[in-house]
Amino acid sequence: MKPLEYLDRSLMCDGVALADVAAMAGTPCYVYSAKTLRENYRAYADAFGDTPHRVYYAMKANGNLSILRLLAKEGAGFDIVSGGELFRVLKAGCDPSKVVFSGVGKTSAEIDQALEAGIFAFNCESEPELALIDSLTHRRGVKARVAIRVNPNVQASTHAYISTGGKAHKFGIDIDEAEGVYERARAHKSLLIEGVSCHIGSQIFDPTSLLKAVDRVLEFIDKLRGRGFDIRHADLGGGLGVGYKPDDEVPVISEFVAALRARTTGRGLEVMVEPGRSIVGNAGVLVTRVLYRKRTGTKEFVITDAAMTDLIRPALYDAHHEILPVRAAEGLPTICADVVGPVCESGDFLAHDRTMPEAFPGDLLAVCTAGAYGFVQSSTYNARPRAAEVLVDEGVARIVRQRETYEDLIRGE
Repeated sequence: MKPLEYLDRSLMCDGVALADVAAMAGTPCYVYSAKTLRENYRAYADAFGDTPHRVYYAMKANGNLSILRLLAKEGAGFDIVSGGELFRVLKAGCDPSKVVFSGVGKTSAEIDQALEAGIFAFNCESEPELALIDSLTHRRGVKARVAIRVNPNVQASTHAYISTGGKAHKFGIDIDEAEGVYERARAHKSLLIEGVSCHIGSQIFDPTSLLKAVDRVLEFIDKLRGRGFDIRHADLGGGLGVGYKPDDEVPVISEFVAALRARTTGRGLEVMVEPGRSIVGNAGVLVTRVLYRKRTGTKEFVITDAAMTDLIRPALYDAHHEILPVRAAEGLPTICADVVGPVCESGDFLAHDRTMPEAFPGDLLAVCTAGAYGFVQSSTYNARPRAAEVLVDEGVARIVRQRETYEDLIRGE
């Protein structure tokens, strides 16, 4: 499910030359493959077969309206973590009854917004949150469906910043304490306590930890049902990793879903998953132009017009992204260089000590696997307008987000 290939020495995205996209949209720009998005989503949905299920796309990975519409047409629901994300879902014309609201810090205004929209459920992460939702729901004379997010205390083998399932994390409620929380929640008469949710982290290559967490959650559901709780759905989160390096051995979506089915069949549960990165990650690239070459002592620099403001993952997580020449560099020598941007920070880099084909000013480079946590984490630091976004669908490239202007930077000031 990789959208990039060389044709006549030109790097293509689903049949469209990235050089042509750059000429149309300018650089830096994000380019997404609609075909890959559909294939990644269907890998989840099709693998569930006749098992009652819902696939909620974790839109924090990439919330472009055109991507939301595309996935909604495929049947996806949406996992949101803010009122702004709910606003985007509604603006995209998606069905609010296919929305779950996660996150540790929901405000009263956001909860009211979600109740007004008629979302499917809240994934609750503390007892005060349960009380607040109950109070706001009671005022409306309705009931809200909730699941309590439990921490199974299973450590995910991933970066510390994106591990979320342990006792030391801010998320959820420790599974050893959660039974008491469910019991006390019975007092909230405006809540429908019908689910259990869990998410232990993301960019996980070995599904063993995910499945261990699932096993603990299913055992917990059995306990709750034994105490009279009508638990109807298990929201088992997301977390499958994507390959950022050519030799990364990524989990196979269908095999992971098959393992979920084996554990949940016959339990009378609707199984819910919340994939984000594994749907959109390898569907996107960041196209950037080389501005300068520079040598300082023994250090070689390739300076591009993309920066940490466009893709912060290398600086924030020390993340690796493959970088390919948009024009195949056959016959050119290789160099070892830092690929850096124009921002006035030493932390502004896309790659350190990267062995790559010789790149000259004016050349285009494609930063791969940038569809997830790329544009959504971008900023206007150094007063840099944010990049354009382009969607390639059936051989046609169209701009789905215009590049910001200087006027956009001061709007509201």
